[in-house]
Amino acid sequence: MNKTKKFSPEVRERAVRLVQEHRGEYPSLWAAVESIAPKIGCVPQTLLDWVKRQEIDSGVREGVTTAEAQRVKDLEREVKELRRANEILKLASAFFAQAELDRRLK
Repeated sequence: MNKTKKFSPEVRERAVRLVQEHRGEYPSLWAAVESIAPKIGCVPQTLLDWVKRQEIDSGVREGVTTAEAQRVKDLEREVKELRRANEILKLASAFFAQAELDRRLK
């Protein structure tokens, strides 16, 4: 069973800051990440993902920011709830319309 290790936001920020500060000392971003990741206690790919996410959020790299992604997720949730509410209202409307027709016939 593979356990995923959760890192606090402070640890993530510190790790990203370390990579950015020491990036010039290495021939590539990956080399810097590979050097710093074991010191933090994570795999290099995880640290690289954190660095890329920070670069996107700060506007250095192209992509969808964390805030934009969260906004889209919230809007999708709201649309889903509104569609569910509309479906309930349609069913209730049909039920009461049928009940009104049945009452008039008697």
